[in-house]
Amino acid sequence: MKPFTELTGVVVPLDRANVDTDQIIPKQYLKSIRRTGFGDNLFDAWRYLDEGRIGLTQNERRINHDFVLNQPRYQGASILLARRNFGCGSSREHAVWALEEYGLRCVIAPSFADIFFNNCFNNGVLPIVLDENIVDDLFREVAAEPGYELHVDLPAQEVVTPSGARFGFDIEPGRKHRLLHGLDDVGITLQQVATIKDFEARHQARQPWLFGALQGD
Repeated sequence: MKPFTELTGVVVPLDRANVDTDQIIPKQYLKSIRRTGFGDNLFDAWRYLDEGRIGLTQNERRINHDFVLNQPRYQGASILLARRNFGCGSSREHAVWALEEYGLRCVIAPSFADIFFNNCFNNGVLPIVLDENIVDDLFREVAAEPGYELHVDLPAQEVVTPSGARFGFDIEPGRKHRLLHGLDDVGITLQQVATIKDFEARHQARQPWLFGALQGD
């Protein structure tokens, strides 16, 4: 998992509340358990005018040029500005995989669905909860200024606007540590690899017949 420390990036606004995970990545793309290959189908039903199928390339699709992700001013965006209850619906982790692979490392919204919120931290995406009035102001600023960028400072827990306004956000210390160091559940476990190996050695010394049976001796 890629560490997240600070990010300065173009903001893309998704001015819709209650965006669910099927809208983020439609169900027909969930046949793979790999964490790659989902970015091209992020918000598929909104980005394209035709029905998406596995195996179709972007060159074979009819682009919806009115959708924000397809507009030139938002190309290369790394921060998604959203409305309340973002990521509701099913618990599919693929939704976060699609966001991250597309290049969106941070999502700012007034509220998130719980499971989606948790999945973000396991995949290197920072979900930030800001007051709804602040989010409203950010939507207005993004609309008024092409190429609008925000600076996200995770160590300081701040979002900084081009005008210098600063908005603090809360994050649980353990989750902050994991993002700063790029640690998912496997990474956290591997930090204890020496302790695990020591336990295995002592356990095998006490009950060697168990290990012999497992090894087929």
